[in-house]
This record gives sequence, structure tokens and C-alpha cells, in this order.
Amino acid sequence: MTSGSPREAARWLKERQRPALVSIRLAALAGAVAALATIVQLAVIAWIAHGTLVEDARAGQLLPLAGMVLVALLVRSVATGYQNHRAARASDEVRGRLRQELLDHMGASGPVQLARQSAGTLATEWIDQVDALHGYYAHYLPQMILCVVVPVMILVTVVWLDWLAALFLLLSAPLIPLFMALVGMGAEKLNQQHMETLGRLSGHFLDQLRGLTTLQLFQYTGPATEGIARATEEYRRINLKTLRVAFLSSAVLEFFASVAIAVIAIYIGFGLLGYIQYGPSPDLTLFSGLFILLLAPEFFQPLRQLAQHYHDRATALGAAAQLRTRLDDRPHPGPDVAVSGADVTADTAVHVHQLTVTYPDDRRGLDGVSLAIRAGELVLLEGPSGSGKTTLLNAMAGFLAPSAGHVSTFGQQPGGEPFGWLGQTPFVRADSWAGNLRLAAPDATDDELLDALARVGLGKLVSNRPDGVDTAIREGGAGLSGGQARRLALARLFLARHRLVLMDEPTAGLDARSEQQVIDAIRSLRDLGTTIVIASHHQALKAVADRRLALADGRLAGG
Repeated sequence: MTSGSPREAARWLKERQRPALVSIRLAALAGAVAALATIVQLAVIAWIAHGTLVEDARAGQLLPLAGMVLVALLVRSVATGYQNHRAARASDEVRGRLRQELLDHMGASGPVQLARQSAGTLATEWIDQVDALHGYYAHYLPQMILCVVVPVMILVTVVWLDWLAALFLLLSAPLIPLFMALVGMGAEKLNQQHMETLGRLSGHFLDQLRGLTTLQLFQYTGPATEGIARATEEYRRINLKTLRVAFLSSAVLEFFASVAIAVIAIYIGFGLLGYIQYGPSPDLTLFSGLFILLLAPEFFQPLRQLAQHYHDRATALGAAAQLRTRLDDRPHPGPDVAVSGADVTADTAVHVHQLTVTYPDDRRGLDGVSLAIRAGELVLLEGPSGSGKTTLLNAMAGFLAPSAGHVSTFGQQPGGEPFGWLGQTPFVRADSWAGNLRLAAPDATDDELLDALARVGLGKLVSNRPDGVDTAIREGGAGLSGGQARRLALARLFLARHRLVLMDEPTAGLDARSEQQVIDAIRSLRDLGTTIVIASHHQALKAVADRRLALADGRLAGG
């Protein structure tokens, strides 16, 4: 059986409902109370009609009955509101846990593996596919209970009034779920295709949007637009197929429900006129006949709602197949090798032993690399592009799992304690200078922020702004130079005071002045006792390094 089969997806959805079982059952209980209030309300209405038309009851005699109708309406409204509240809470509990699992999965995967995934697909899973489970947990599961409990309650009531009318209801009831299931089988596969197509469309559109400048430079916007149009047309076609199935199942349901209600109405009408003398027909009264006729639509109402929410189930199965595949695709940890050997001492910050990293395409990024870095040391990893510098840095960060060998930082697995990271494109969000700095140190005072900015040569720049550290910065650091953005990220490292900082080409693309400012800030950070490992082939960084390690074709060439 494939991992994306409906049976496996349904089992996965069932496992997810455990934290929300109490809320689901309370929602069903509230729905049953609302149904009971409806039965009482309809009984009183039928009795009012019987008393008015048959027994010529006075208005004063009927006034208490009208009060009972209002009370039943109030109980029904309160129960329905509570049902919706508990149903929404059940969905929130499941979806909240699932989003946390997705976050944990992304954290375990690391940026290297996530970079191989389409950001649009990941966003679709996080938002659309998780939200697609709402109807299943909030509506479908409680309705599954109600579509058994409520019809049984009504059937028992109708049996007490007229067993022949109850027989008509009992015979017509199985037809609805039967045809609903037959139509729903096709809907499950269509909804899975719908979710897959939505993920591809989102990823394709976001990729094109990110590369818009490049597409314009190479005058390729026309073909790119046509590609988006084709993906959109495929999504529209799948969406229309899903809607056609939904309309078909609704039409089938309404047809059988209408036929059943019409048969009961004919039976009651002819029974009251005296044309039917079989069974309980001669005992029919206006009260019993009208009460049965009012209950008939309510008997089918839970089944109608189940049919409506059956599409929520089909949608959830489609989303579950995608989400289950994502969560099952967990990163494989490298071999757990004990830290030992003559190179490991009390002041060893990073220990690498016979490290080998093989990529999914069987390309070897590192081949048997061994080294030790002392605490407080600044080490420069040199080598041409493709030599393995970034791969080694990612392995030290825990972003890549070794195929063989072992990496430890301060005697722990990589990532066992927080570390600093500085790349070519540091993260800058739409916030103030203070807001971006406090990402690393939420409790830092303004004086501490200004001190960190002064250490990286940005103190004067920020102090001259009218709002100081509260000056706004646009998304992605728009308006800042490349050197200013990297020095802002360096200021965060001064505030965070990590024992280990990893840097990947921190001076790439900078002019000579900005490059020197970044190097001076790195030297100041090293002087505070921070262990720093830099992957770069820039000559200017050689002067600040305590030790240089050369890599070539994934092997350590010298030190």
C-alpha cells in the first residue's frame, strides 16, 4: 500500500484526533441537546395547531405552549453555539499541534535541506493544507456521531406516533449514505490532486516572482507568464472537477431525501382522509400527522450535513496525504560516534573526526576530514569554490548529517547549544534597529544596543537618526548597504554572546571600506573569546585568522 493511499491517510487523520477527542464529543453532545430541543419545539407547534384547528382551544390555553416554543428555541440556540465553540476548539487543538510538528520538522531539516524545497510548497503546506483539516475535525467527526444519534431519537419518536411512517424513514435512510459514499470515493482522489496541484502552483509562482529581475534581464518574462498560465489552467481544471463531484453528491442526497419526505406526506394525507386503513393509519390525528411531517426533514438533516461535511473529509484526506509524506520524510541523523582521541582536550571547541558527507546525487562533499579547533580560536577555511568549505561549515552547524565520521561542538552534537551564524544575506525584518537587534537579546537595554552597534561601526550612523535605535528598517534591509546589513547581523552576535560563531563568506560582494569594517568587527568579536570559523577565499581575512585550513576536493590539504 502506498503512503498516499486514502486508507493510510484516514488512519493518520484518526491518530491526530486524540488530543481533541473531548472537544469532539462535547460538540456532538451539544448537537444532540439542540436536536432534542428541536423535537420538543416541533411537538409543541403540532399540538398548538391541533388545539387551534381541532379542539377550538382559546388563546389563553395556548399561551403556555407558545412559551415552551420560545424556551426550546433558546435552548437550541445556546446548544448550537456551544457546539460550534467546541468544534472550533477541537480543530484548533489539532492544527496547532500539527503546525508545531511542521516547525520541528523544518528545524530538524535545517536550512540546507529546506533550500532544496520550494518555498511556495512549504507555505502551502503550512497554511492551506493544515487549514484544509479544519472541516474534518470541526464538522465531519462531530457530525458522524450526530448522524447516528439524532435520527435514532427521531425514529423512536415516530415509532411511538406511527410505526408505519417510521418504517418509511427506516427504509429510505440507508440510500443516502450509500450513494454519498459512492460519489465520495471519486472525490477523495480529486481532492488529493487538488492539493498537489495547489502546492505546485504556489511553488512555481513564488519561484518566478523571486527570479523576476533575472527574467526581465534575459527577456524571458513572456515564456514565464505562459508557464504560470498553464499551471493555473491545470489548477482550474482540477478545481472544477472537484466542484462537479460536490454538486453531484448534493443533488443525489436531496433527491432521495425529497422522495422520502414526499412519500411520508402522501401517506399522512391519505391516512387523515381515511383512504388508508392499514396498521396505525386509522389512528392518525392532526397532531400526530403534522408532528411526523415536521420531523421528517429533521430526520434527514443530520445526513444532509454529513454529506456536506463529507467533502471536508475528502479535502482533509487529500491534504493528509501530502502532510504525512512531509512529516515522514525526516532527516536521518549521522552515526553517533563517541567523542574520543588525542585531539580532544578540555578547551576543544569543535572536533571533527573522519567526517564524510555524501549528497543525495552521490556527490561527495567531504571525504574523511579530521580537525580540532580550540576555544577562542579564529580559523579560516580556504579553498576554491566547490572545495567543501561551506559543506564543512554546515556540518559543524548541524545543518548536514554526516554519512560517516563525527562532529562535536563543546562536547555536544552540532546545534546542541545556540551558536551564531553570519552569511552573505543576513536576515533583516521590517522593524526598527532595536527590534532587529533584540532578535538575539530580547532583554537588551538601549545602551547595550548602542554599544553593540558602536563595536561594528554603526553607532554614529544610528545615533544621527532622529529616532535613534527606534528608526525603522524595511523588509530585507532595503535601504541598507550590503556592509551595513552584515554589520547589523554582527551587532546581534555581540549581543547574543555565543561561544561559537560560524561565518560563510562574510565579506563577499563588499567594497574595500565595508570589507575592512566587517573584518574589524570580527576581530573585536574574537577578542571577546568567541570561537569563530570562517569559510572564505578572500585574501583580506587571512590577516585576522589565527589558523588557516585549506580544503581541496572535499579533503583537508593543510593547515
